[in-house]
Amino acid sequence: MGEDIVDRSEGFGERLLGLLLDRARLLPPQLIAPLIADEVARIGGRDVSILLQDYAQERLVPLPGKKLHVSEAQAISDSQAGQAFLSAAPVEAPQAGGGVRMYLPLLDGSDQVGVMALTLDAVGDDIRRLLRRLAGLVADMLVTKSAYTDQFFLARRREPMSVSAEIQWNLLPPLAMTVPQISVAGVLEPAYRVAGDSFDYALNDNILHIAVIDAMGHGLDAATMATVAIGAYRHARRVFISLAEKYAFMDAAISQQFGPDHFVTAQLMHVNIATGQMELVNAGHPAPLLIRGGEVVRQLESATTLPVGFGGEEPKVREHTLQPGDRVLCYTDGIIEEHLEHEEPFGEERLIGCVNRLREEPSQSLRADLRRLSHTLKKQRGGRTSDDATLFMIEWRGGAADHLAVPD
Repeated sequence: MGEDIVDRSEGFGERLLGLLLDRARLLPPQLIAPLIADEVARIGGRDVSILLQDYAQERLVPLPGKKLHVSEAQAISDSQAGQAFLSAAPVEAPQAGGGVRMYLPLLDGSDQVGVMALTLDAVGDDIRRLLRRLAGLVADMLVTKSAYTDQFFLARRREPMSVSAEIQWNLLPPLAMTVPQISVAGVLEPAYRVAGDSFDYALNDNILHIAVIDAMGHGLDAATMATVAIGAYRHARRVFISLAEKYAFMDAAISQQFGPDHFVTAQLMHVNIATGQMELVNAGHPAPLLIRGGEVVRQLESATTLPVGFGGEEPKVREHTLQPGDRVLCYTDGIIEEHLEHEEPFGEERLIGCVNRLREEPSQSLRADLRRLSHTLKKQRGGRTSDDATLFMIEWRGGAADHLAVPD
C-alpha cells in the first residue's frame, strides 16, 4: 500500500510571511519599518506608509522610518485611510497616474492599531489575500515591538501629555474588542490630560467582565487612586469571585491605601456572551443606557451602593436580559456635568439626544459609532472637557461560537 505524498513546499506567500517572521524576531524596533518596506517591495508595492491612530482618535499619523513614505497625517473622519480604519476593511483607490493605492487596516486581534498604505500597479485576489495576511502580521509586530521602545508611542502624540494621562494610557486594555457574540469599545477624554477615569475588561470563557471607574479629584492623586482600583479589580477578577466580592475587595484596597475621605465611583458588570444575561453593580455611577434599535429605551437601573472606599454594605446585584443587537452605554459624570457657555450642565437629556442621532448615519462598527458619539458630544459641549469624560459601549449580538470563522 503506497504512502500519500504531502506537498510541504513553500509557496511565494508563505515564504514572504515566513521570512518576515524569521527576520523580525531579533530586529531592534527601529528596523521593523524598513523590513516591512522591503517585504512589500517583493510583491511590487511601493510608497509604503504606516499610519497610527493618535491618542485623541482624530487623525492617523505617519510612523517615521527609513524606507517608509512619510505622508501628512490624515483625518480619520474624512480620508480613505480613515475609512479603512473605521470599517476594519481594505480600501482600494485607483490613482490618476495609474496603479492602485491600497489602505489596509492593521488589526491586532480585533483592535485597530492603524493602517498600512502602499501602491501597486495592479491588484488581484491573490495579492489581496496576501496583503490582508501581511497587514495582520505587521500589526502583531508593531504591538509586540512597542513593548521595547517609545518610538510608536511618540508617533501617536500630537500634543504634550500629562504624567497622569501617561499612567492611565498604560493602564488601559485595548480600546476595542470584537468576537462574534459581542463587541466593546471605549473612549477617554481629554486624551492628553485624563487622570481619574479608566475602564477594564476581560473575556473569560463565556463571561465578559467589565469595570468602569472614576476616581475623585484630578492629576496624579486621581491617577494613583485609579491605578489601585483597577489593580484590585484585576486581582479580584482573576481569583474568580462574584461582583459583590469584587466590590468589597476594591473597597478595602482604596480605604486602606487612601483613608476614609477618598473614593472611586464604579460600575461592575458580568455579561454572559452566550445568553445575554447581564449582572450589574452600581457604586455611585450614572446608570448605563440601554440602546435598542438605535434608540435609548431606558436606564439600566440597579440598587446604588456607596462608592468604592466608603465601606458600603454588600451591594445588591441587578440582573438584566439583553436582546440581540442591544447596546449598553456606560459613561462617567464628566459627560453630563460639563457646564455649557450659559452655565447650564450638559445633562442626560442632551446625551440621549446625541445617542439617538447616531441612527441618522449608517453604522460602520461599534468603535466607529462610539468615536462619532464622543466627538459629537465634545462639539455639543463647545469643545469643553474640563473633567474626565469616559464612554464605554457594549454591543451584544448573541449566537454560539462553536467554530472559528477564518476568511479565505
